[in-house]
Amino acid sequence: MNTAVPSRAAATRLWGTLWTWIMITVSAGLAFVVLVEVINITFYDPYGDDYFLFRTAGSLANVDIADLTWIMFGSLLVVLLMGLPLAFVTGGLGVVFIYLIGDQNMLNIIPGRIFPMMTNPDLAAIPLFIFMASMLERAGLIEEMFDVVYKWMGGLNGGLAAATILASTLLAAMVGVIGAAVVTMGIIALPAMLKRKYDHQIALGSIMAGGTLGILIPPSILAILYAVVAQQSVGELYLGSIVPGLLLSGMYIAYVLFRSWQNPAMGPAIAVEERAGFSEKLTMLRNLIAPLLLVFLVLGLLFAGVATPVEAAGIGSFGAIVVALLHRRFSLQALREASISTAKASAMVLWIIFGASIFVGFYILQGGQAFITEMLLGTGLSAYGILLLMMVLLVILGMFLDWVGILLLAVPIFVPIIKSLTFDGLLGLPAVPGDKVALWFGVLYLVNMQMSFISPPFGYALFYLRGVCPPEISMATIFRSSLVFLLLQTLGLALCILLPGLITFLPSLAYG
Repeated sequence: MNTAVPSRAAATRLWGTLWTWIMITVSAGLAFVVLVEVINITFYDPYGDDYFLFRTAGSLANVDIADLTWIMFGSLLVVLLMGLPLAFVTGGLGVVFIYLIGDQNMLNIIPGRIFPMMTNPDLAAIPLFIFMASMLERAGLIEEMFDVVYKWMGGLNGGLAAATILASTLLAAMVGVIGAAVVTMGIIALPAMLKRKYDHQIALGSIMAGGTLGILIPPSILAILYAVVAQQSVGELYLGSIVPGLLLSGMYIAYVLFRSWQNPAMGPAIAVEERAGFSEKLTMLRNLIAPLLLVFLVLGLLFAGVATPVEAAGIGSFGAIVVALLHRRFSLQALREASISTAKASAMVLWIIFGASIFVGFYILQGGQAFITEMLLGTGLSAYGILLLMMVLLVILGMFLDWVGILLLAVPIFVPIIKSLTFDGLLGLPAVPGDKVALWFGVLYLVNMQMSFISPPFGYALFYLRGVCPPEISMATIFRSSLVFLLLQTLGLALCILLPGLITFLPSLAYG
């Protein structure tokens, strides 16, 4: 009677078996090629005419850079679509192409490419900030923070959605890790909004848009990586991203409050009997004192130039433990879990850094930088036209790659091009100071990455939220929920392009 279900299950099993055999065949073929090349390297002259069966070393030596671009990035796309992790794909393909274009001796450039990354002191801030976020999360402080904001704003129409965005903004200043913010707010805030019959698009969109603010608002992990790759000051980049981050947060809150005021059924206020009195609200604020002091201490020391990013991150990590102790939420189990999650996340980020630096570094060495520059400048577009093209490419990449991969594949190529251009201002508005162009582009890149996180069909935040949504909420609903907030992000990005002072004012004030 129900033949459709068994036939679909049988087709799924057949496809799974076929895919398994394809992978086994490909792996066996690669293993055979590697074995032949090991024999060639061991027993034959690498520069002679004799070889065993065949020789792949140097087989792409005469390929021009245009064809090499398609081959390298096409191979990267195909292998990623096969489901292999980016951390190993970029490094593996980098090694393969170095060998195919050169020989085994050319592989000696790999340590020289990785070692400067390994010795860069700014990268040490990444595991420390991740640990700070993990410790605060496991100490239960995020739930406390949402409860406080929820009690203060719940009496407004749309107040829960606005509270979610505000709590996410505060969370971004403590965490700087995207997945944690979206998932945590999805677990805490979504049931509260669905219980009060909030419109799905308001409820889901506010969680995704607010949860991705950690990309932009300090202490963003992505900002540290951008500063390392683009050789920019982390402090300047942090200061430059504050106003755009708060601008976007304010736009999200204004939108949900306006829509809920216009149509109260989209965001009903909580019942009068559930609302807290003013004295209770003031009492609840005590729960926010310690974590907010920690954030102001860490960022204050960094912006004042008293501490380096690594020192500030170290203070933040220790401070997170102290805050957990003050709130009686510290335990050895929480410390252990935070340490393990930090090690996993840091290892993932660092492996992608090493792998992508090999892949992109070799591509640039082969003339890829000059080729891309010539191609973009050859379009005849103005400086702002080229910038727009880059922004579109970054959004497209964000649909398929994670944020670290995009950074390491695109930024080393884009930043030198941006530095060579002059941005004289649009519509009679102020120009971008020449010495601030890389900083300005860096913040635009961070805003763009926030857009890519909620861009259908493959934005990461969409799937983070799907993992904690009730089954009755479809993926199509989540996609639709992201569109209005994606439009708001586009508007915010346009404002940052038209009014570069939004980005450059604070860094200029602090650093001159």
